[in-house]
Amino acid sequence: MTEQITPKTNFIKEIIDEHNRTGRFGGRVHTRFPPEPNGYLHIGHTKALVIDFGIAEEYGGLTNLRYDDTNPVKEDVEYVDAIKEDIRWLGFDWGDREYYASDYFEQLYDMAIELIKAGKAYVDELSAEEMRENRGTLTEPGKESPWRNRPVEENLNLFERMRAGEFPDGSKTLRAKIDMASPNMNMRDPVMYRILHAEHHRTGNKWCIYPMYDFAHGQSDSIEGITHSMCSLEYENHRPLYDWFLDALGIFHPQQIEFARLNLTHTVMSKRKLRKLVEEGYVDGWTDPRMPTLAAMRRRGYPPQAIRKFIELIGVAKNDSFVEVELLEHVVRDELNLIAPRRMAILKPLKLIIDNYPKGETEEFEVRDFPQNPENDARRTVPFGRELWIEQDDFMEEPAPKYFRLTPGREVRLMNAYFVTAHSVEKDEEGNVVAVHCTYDPETRGGNALDGRKVKGTIHWVSAEHAIDAEARLYDHLFKDDFPEDLPEGEVFTDHVSPDSLEVLKGIKLEPSLKEAKPGQFYQFVRNGYFTADSVDSSEEKLIFNRTISLVDTWAKLMK
Repeated sequence: MTEQITPKTNFIKEIIDEHNRTGRFGGRVHTRFPPEPNGYLHIGHTKALVIDFGIAEEYGGLTNLRYDDTNPVKEDVEYVDAIKEDIRWLGFDWGDREYYASDYFEQLYDMAIELIKAGKAYVDELSAEEMRENRGTLTEPGKESPWRNRPVEENLNLFERMRAGEFPDGSKTLRAKIDMASPNMNMRDPVMYRILHAEHHRTGNKWCIYPMYDFAHGQSDSIEGITHSMCSLEYENHRPLYDWFLDALGIFHPQQIEFARLNLTHTVMSKRKLRKLVEEGYVDGWTDPRMPTLAAMRRRGYPPQAIRKFIELIGVAKNDSFVEVELLEHVVRDELNLIAPRRMAILKPLKLIIDNYPKGETEEFEVRDFPQNPENDARRTVPFGRELWIEQDDFMEEPAPKYFRLTPGREVRLMNAYFVTAHSVEKDEEGNVVAVHCTYDPETRGGNALDGRKVKGTIHWVSAEHAIDAEARLYDHLFKDDFPEDLPEGEVFTDHVSPDSLEVLKGIKLEPSLKEAKPGQFYQFVRNGYFTADSVDSSEEKLIFNRTISLVDTWAKLMK
């Protein structure tokens, strides 16, 4: 790597080490990853994945995959399947421990009954708006609901009738009876159940009341024997409620531990905002390579090991902060440099005609796939002929200062082939150069002159006769702003979507070996960046390559 980065410390391991020293949990480490099946996983979730699966693996423990499917309105089997695919792609395995909060709906209902019988829960009839008005503020206590002190038998009867479907949505809730004057707003009689007549993707229409996340997740952890329940920092103020439910029920008590979420520049992480981008057509679905979802990054060509390395490098902290997206790109670039074979591709083609090369003749050059790695001698053959494609930027009729590529009268090297010298051009009616004529030196085969002379410029090429036509999609940051989730009041984040986040190039020219490219394969297109065959739109009939990342390492430059 250009800049050596030292992985940061992990305070969660320090907590687990202390638990093991004192004998809490008997030395067990059992974690869980609890995604909501209401969208695709994004790079922020990867931090939780690496923590949950990685730490358990390090301590010889287990990790459960448990879907928090407590809100049927927003859930879909598509998301369930996508989440599993993403986790496997990153290299994690939950074995046979795939669970759903809906697996425990009956047990959670019984626990709610137990709290009602203990006088610790009641059926409320305040509307959501009235509940907000009565909640109070950080400096003023809330007001108790007029239904807070219903008799236990009445609460039991109403809750059973809620389950039976007698009441409409929003007419009643089940609330915990804790403390409306608590300085922690989450402890002011939080809602445990709401009425929701909606079909669930797993339980169908069996239920019309659904538990809230704050009620479901702690008890689900307890049922599964989870020892360390890791979550992002916004749940720190929810931990007293997590503890209260477990203690009130007198059941096994896991330890909740909070860590800072991952925030990336030029990126939004809110699922609500990501869904808006998808639903309003700012991007082409959850897998659009400009999105921060793992499926999008996979489609764009990010290697999974690079994403895991990035998470390990930034470490686990207690305080929220932003990480430059350029650091992620830097790690991806370093990884691809090791595993992506080189190929020649012309993104903006210009015809090069070698006038003194025999007409109709073709020869082949043996070219290394990994010229930067002397230990990897993989090679391929590349055809060469009289007419070639070169990049438009590699010829300048009137060269600028310090321009060392092809110009009239200047000799340059065709990579791995011959020295050539341009002498004339063809132009269209608008005066644009459409072809360059040159001559070659047969004594420079392989790109080296027998007399030892040197040239400053080297350009890549593709044989025109053998070239494959394809499409390239060049991606850039979706948002122009560094912090699109932290905008001045009145500004909408979608107004800051960059109009330059995608450039489509049709009619690019590829060397023939790329015809065999499989979806998801990585390549370095010489001097043009890292590319991968698109896993959605590319086919044998129409090859489409996504630019994963350019060759320019902006993060490394920032660190100098």
